[in-house]
Amino acid sequence: MARSPQVAVVGGGIVGLSTAYALVEQGVAVRLYEAGLPGGGQSAGESRIFRHAHDDPRLVAFVRESRAVWADWAERFGVELVSPDGALAIGDSALERLHVLEQVGGVAARTIAPDELADRMPLLATYAGPAMFDEAGGAIRTRAAIEALTAALGDAVATAEVISIDPREDGTVEVRSVTDRATYSTVVVCAGRETARLARSVGLSLPVRLAAHVRLTFAVKGTAPARVACLQDGSGDFGEVGVYATPMPGNARYAVGLSQTVGVRDDGTFIDAAALRSLDERARAYVARALPGLDPQPVEFVHCWVTDLPWSEDGVAVWEAGPVLFVAGHNLFKQAPSLGRALARAATGGGLAAELMPQARLGEPQQ
Repeated sequence: MARSPQVAVVGGGIVGLSTAYALVEQGVAVRLYEAGLPGGGQSAGESRIFRHAHDDPRLVAFVRESRAVWADWAERFGVELVSPDGALAIGDSALERLHVLEQVGGVAARTIAPDELADRMPLLATYAGPAMFDEAGGAIRTRAAIEALTAALGDAVATAEVISIDPREDGTVEVRSVTDRATYSTVVVCAGRETARLARSVGLSLPVRLAAHVRLTFAVKGTAPARVACLQDGSGDFGEVGVYATPMPGNARYAVGLSQTVGVRDDGTFIDAAALRSLDERARAYVARALPGLDPQPVEFVHCWVTDLPWSEDGVAVWEAGPVLFVAGHNLFKQAPSLGRALARAATGGGLAAELMPQARLGEPQQ
């Protein structure tokens, strides 16, 4: 006879799926609530960059642990989850982050000369400035990861929107969704833009900034290159600072986005709707200048919400309200496996890792 779920996870993006899977690995009965399709919200799209480079050495160590889990999952599920072609970063900021990587150790990253850069990133226009190559970086196969984890969880995934979370006097937590009511020993909320709303219901005010973002996909001109690295461009040489780009499976398409976002109100309405169109236009113009190997007319658009924290665009933290944990942050896909395991430990009495507590401000540049 199946056991009643002990822990509820709210949100079926990559963090929620990783947390639920880590609980299953521990032998814990779990139910994961997702209002739509798993991975259909802030985890949408086919690709993300896996990179070790960050401004906070603690986050570098955290992401390094996550890379090992990605490799373990790829072997376990029998599918490529991170491409083998590495990640490039160009501009002075790349060298600053390389210094952080060297401080932490255990990451195969190095400066790269223009000729090798052109070989590893054949879509890029001529560039001779500072550049760093992260050998174990690469494109996360996001759809493959979402599908593998969802399949592994099976009937533990419930298609239902959670409308309330209510810690009870007996130490349990009641969760009401549009289709049921159930109680759990612990609840982990990693529901993207809905996390702050659910936190308010238990008296927590999370310092989450809600914004919107656009990512465009472009077709490669001619034959797809045999290898092509992910790219972060902080150089400004091609008219933009804060560009990221990553290949899709097969390398025939390449996704490009600007790190800038568009502000929205708490209710999700745009402060300036035209600003989203401006990001679209700027990304196309950047591709025309910097990536001549791509057709500058996009073939796909991804629009998604961004929930970031005030101390860093890479910041992440977990708030505790008794037996309920609330996870918030941005750029979480790459560290989701290790984050999920840390949340699973906390949800089963192992305690929350100190670096994930809000006062630790994980992701903040260290002096």
